[in-house]
Amino acid sequence: MKKILMILTSHEGMENTDSKTGVWLGEFTDPYYELLDHGCTITLASPAGGEPPIDPMSKLTENITESNRRFNSDVSLLASFANTKKLADIDHNDFDAVFFPGGHGPLWDLSSNTHCGRIIVEMLQAGKPIAAVCHGPAALIAAEKHKPRLLKDKKVTGFTNTEEALVMRSDNIPFKLETRLKELGADFHSALIPMTAHVEVDGLLITGQNPLSAGPTAKALLEALGVTKTSSSNSAKSL
Repeated sequence: MKKILMILTSHEGMENTDSKTGVWLGEFTDPYYELLDHGCTITLASPAGGEPPIDPMSKLTENITESNRRFNSDVSLLASFANTKKLADIDHNDFDAVFFPGGHGPLWDLSSNTHCGRIIVEMLQAGKPIAAVCHGPAALIAAEKHKPRLLKDKKVTGFTNTEEALVMRSDNIPFKLETRLKELGADFHSALIPMTAHVEVDGLLITGQNPLSAGPTAKALLEALGVTKTSSSNSAKSL
C-alpha cells in the first residue's frame, strides 16, 4: 500500500477583487479517489492546518465532477478535509509520493512555503515522485529556492497564461505560473487547445495543466509508483 501526502493550499484571498479562491475542488477529489481506489493511503496537509478554503467557482454546476458528488457524501473524507494536518508537523519520510492539487491559492502560499520547498527537494533526492496539477506546480517555486536550478530544462506544465486570461483572473493573482516557471528555466509545454487535458512526466516530476488533467496526473503518479492493479477502496483510507 503506497502512502501519499496530499498538500492543499490554505489561501483564499485574491488581489484587486472581493472574489475568493482556494482549492479547486475537482483537482482535489479527482486525484484523491483515483489514488484511493488503487489502494493508496492518503494524508491531507496544508500550511495552516485545519479546513482549507474551497474556490467557490469550483462548486458551480458546470464544474461539478462525479468525484465532487462522491466527496459530498463521504463522511470520512469530509472529516479529514476539515482537519488537515499542519505542514510543519509532517514527516515526509513517512510517504512514498506527494501530490499538489490546484486552485489559485498555491500562487500565494505554497510557492513560498519553506516546508513545502524542503519536502519537494528531499523527496526527489530520495527517489520519490512529486505530482502537481494546474496551479499546484507553484509549489515547485518554493523548491527552487531550496535548490537553485532544480527546474532547469525540466519538462513541466501548469495553468497557462492563455487559460488565465480565459478565466479572467490575470489581474487578481501575484504572478502568472507559466511565466514564472519559464523564468526559472523550466521547459514548459501545454496542450494545443486550452482547457484540455495535458500531463508532462520528466523523471520523478509529474505535472498536469488544468482541471481536466487532475485525474490523468494521478494516473501518471500511480504508474510512477508501479501501482497497476486496482485494489478495493475498502482497504484504503485518508488520514
